[in-house]
Amino acid sequence: MNLQAALYLIPTNISEAPFADFFPQGNIEVIREIKHFIVENIRTARRFLKKCDPSIDISQITFYELNGHTDPKDVSSYLQPLRDGNSVGIMSEAGCPGVADPGALPVSIAQKEGLKVIPLCGPSSILMSLMASGMNGQHFAFNGYLPVDIKERERKIRELEQLSIKHDMTQIFIETPYRNSKMMESLLKILRPDTLLCVASEITDPLREKIVTRRVDDWRKEGYEIGKCPAIFLIHG
Repeated sequence: MNLQAALYLIPTNISEAPFADFFPQGNIEVIREIKHFIVENIRTARRFLKKCDPSIDISQITFYELNGHTDPKDVSSYLQPLRDGNSVGIMSEAGCPGVADPGALPVSIAQKEGLKVIPLCGPSSILMSLMASGMNGQHFAFNGYLPVDIKERERKIRELEQLSIKHDMTQIFIETPYRNSKMMESLLKILRPDTLLCVASEITDPLREKIVTRRVDDWRKEGYEIGKCPAIFLIHG
């Protein structure tokens, strides 16, 4: 396979589901040819590549780490192989690079320099939760993490609910798994009884995936134990 000299955005798994369930074979063909990868964590990136194809020679691959500890001034140098005519891949820890992770920075640099960028198909918990929620999929916003401080979080929830009502806009956000229960407490305390709330957890996991949309009043009556697992929250007033 002859790859174009491009920055390839490579989605990674978001559950322990078999690769064939979410990862196109064409992605693996691309991965086999790339010798330069920008990744969040080198150890997990190596493990992912070996899952894609055990025959990949990791010793022949150069990794560039991009995370909260990376100096933004260093990122441009990660694209030098691309400038020299080689393909470069970007992988996040989970899901689609550039969406709710640091991958957007090298993509932005590539775009400014006119370098080719190619996104590959793969799982996005944000889009998959929206698809399954039954909420407005033509007008929505992803808000990342809400504030940790309780008062600030509750203020933000009220703000998002009002935006949803005013603009007919689905509001999507995430939380660190160990704070899921606190998030649910705040949502059920603050949101209006008729507001729709969707909780989507363990997306793509064949056994544990659960995506449920109910009115807030019904959530309050029926209860729900989300646990410490990857989850996405969606509201629509």
